Amino acid sequence: MLYAILCYNSEDAIGSWSKEQHAETMTRLHKVHEKLEKQNRIGPVARLLPTTAATTLRKGREDVVIDGPFAETKEQLLGFYIVDCASLDGAIEVARDLAKANPLTGAYEIRPVAQLHESHLPTEKKPAA
Repeated sequence: MLYAILCYNSEDAIGSWSKEQHAETMTRLHKVHEKLEKQNRIGPVARLLPTTAATTLRKGREDVVIDGPFAETKEQLLGFYIVDCASLDGAIEVARDLAKANPLTGAYEIRPVAQLHESHLPTEKKPAA
């Protein structure tokens, strides 16, 4: 079963890190990535740009496109992992490993994934500026 692990935290807290703090955290996260890669259990991983770069389409009588995230919250969706786990318990274990690698509090939401279609995107695509 594929699970999405959605990573939530404060953009302000992450944005205030020094280059050294960021590099140290990424080093710890890469250890988790390498473990999952060796087990052939990791799929797409993405870090999202800040919510200031977000655009929302709100459905209603008329569709409205607005700048910004869907909801105002203390924690924002920062990124996600797609991992292959035999059970929910396995996905929780991966989320715990990710949480240990990250020095801040936050949340990791775990959801089973229903794959609707195969991705045909190149694996080495840079985000749009």
